[in-house]
Amino acid sequence: MTQRTHFQLFIDGIWTEGSAGQVMTSQNPATGEDWASFACAAPDDVDRAIAAAHRALSDPAWRDISQTARGKLLSRLADLVEKNAARLGEIETTDSGKLLAETASQTAYVADYYRYYAGLADKIEGAVLPIDKPDMHVFTRREPIGVVVAVVPWNAQMFLTATKLGPALAAGCTVVLKASEIAPAPMLEFARLIEQAGFPPGVVSVITGDAENCAIPLTRHPDVDRIAFTGGPETARHVVRNSAENFAVTTLELGGKSPILVFDDADLEGAANGLIAGNFGASGQSCVAGSRGLIHRPILEALIAKIEAKMQSVVVGDPLDAGTHIGPLCTGAQIAKIETTLAAAKEQGAKIRFGGERLDRPGNYMAPTLVECPNPNTETLKVEMFGPVMSLLPFDTEEEAIALANETEFGLGSGVFTENLARAHRVSSRLKAGICWVNTYRAVSPIAPFGGYGQSGYGREAGLEAIQDYTRTKTTWINTSDTPMANPFVMR
Repeated sequence: MTQRTHFQLFIDGIWTEGSAGQVMTSQNPATGEDWASFACAAPDDVDRAIAAAHRALSDPAWRDISQTARGKLLSRLADLVEKNAARLGEIETTDSGKLLAETASQTAYVADYYRYYAGLADKIEGAVLPIDKPDMHVFTRREPIGVVVAVVPWNAQMFLTATKLGPALAAGCTVVLKASEIAPAPMLEFARLIEQAGFPPGVVSVITGDAENCAIPLTRHPDVDRIAFTGGPETARHVVRNSAENFAVTTLELGGKSPILVFDDADLEGAANGLIAGNFGASGQSCVAGSRGLIHRPILEALIAKIEAKMQSVVVGDPLDAGTHIGPLCTGAQIAKIETTLAAAKEQGAKIRFGGERLDRPGNYMAPTLVECPNPNTETLKVEMFGPVMSLLPFDTEEEAIALANETEFGLGSGVFTENLARAHRVSSRLKAGICWVNTYRAVSPIAPFGGYGQSGYGREAGLEAIQDYTRTKTTWINTSDTPMANPFVMR
């Protein structure tokens, strides 16, 4: 990919430039060089995408096909995603800096999300109600909620698209996907698969652009019925305010400062691997990063020694190279934030056990870093840095560990490492987080709901319940009596 590639918007089944002619460039984080350009949507393009989605809801080509047929379209999309996983992975790696080994395998696995919702498409059911009125047949049915706006960030695009698009299409909705203006190339390329799968025009459009010209008019548009947003809390507040204009049902999947609790009875090998996966997997660019390691004091030094030993063989380098373990960060701004946060932590008495510096090479490379923190107020324990920084803090008792874990405004992921089954149940039940992994970390599945508490958002993605969030319940009353309806002005 040495020649610059250009990506267009996909609106109403047509590839197009933005109506205002705005074009942005995307840098390869591994080299710092521009590698692609992409068209940006203007308010007119947003109107066109929403109008197409609104029209498609009533178009017999989408409205009248059976739920089973919708499932078959999703199955076809799943096959295309799986077939093109390597190509999509290479584009995502070049655009975002994530390891090719991760982007290609994650994209291939994402096909199972579309297959899962393909299987649920014809299992969206209503009910006949045992109503307390004579001669009344009353039943419910679940209908598509309508036009969905799905806002997806750059850091796990194929996964976060599937958790929204899969249930929305299975429910019969239409969707406008908004890719981040940072590294949007894989989502714009993914739109080709939507086209190839055979979805009718307007059912899915894929656009990108800045906040003023794209995101704001999109999330406040009067014809939007539902918003599914993944991103940061500050942006989410703007989305919620915008949704006051259209009363769109809104779900938010936001950031986190997830705790990983390691008790003195834990398997240290597994715990070290869990901490490394939770902090250095995806170069730390994960909303569920386990960036607050809470370690039982008696094993702190032994665990640090094991982590340090494992990190000796970790390769930081070209994300397209199969031998690389940690790649660059997506943007230079992330490194600047990490450097500022580390400086503040050192002033507070934190000890940098390894790493702590930007690597002297082209691209956005940050050395994987381990910080030993003196107290819970250490800056690295509070700030979501979105980079490869692990912070460890000792605790003395189980109660203290739980209190420290819950001492945060976030509540997305959490982890517990212990060989004591009773403790695993006891502690996991008290952690204020939407996900708890025990003796593992960062595992996901289309079958398992994903979402958080507090500043980590509300609503759930994936799992059986997610599909219900893309429907509305309609209640129908049928008078089965031969007797005409009684005079409403005669009370009996």
